[in-house]
Amino acid sequence: MKIKRDSLIEDKAVEMEGAKDVTMKILIGQNEGSENIIMRYFVIQPGGHTPFHNHPYEHVIKVEKGQGIAVDASKKEHVISVGQSLFVEPNEKHQFKNISKETLELVCIIPNPEKDKS
Repeated sequence: MKIKRDSLIEDKAVEMEGAKDVTMKILIGQNEGSENIIMRYFVIQPGGHTPFHNHPYEHVIKVEKGQGIAVDASKKEHVISVGQSLFVEPNEKHQFKNISKETLELVCIIPNPEKDKS
């Protein structure tokens, strides 16, 4: 078993085109020996957002702090807040926006995209 203190993990800016004021840290991943899944933590500043994007893998998201908007593939906006979890299907376009005055913080678990490359 590996136990880490999340506060000691470095935040890195999300530099995908279309991202604004978003950081991410990998809480658990390959460095901890996880071959199948990666747990990430996103912080979206007030007024910030992820890009409207998709990728070939599914993922699950849990809202940890704040309130925001989840934009689905048809660009419909859904209010999300603490206590809610989301499932995004493979290749489904999506985006997260922070509409509050505090940070929007999300835990995101994805399959390890490197696993199928071997």
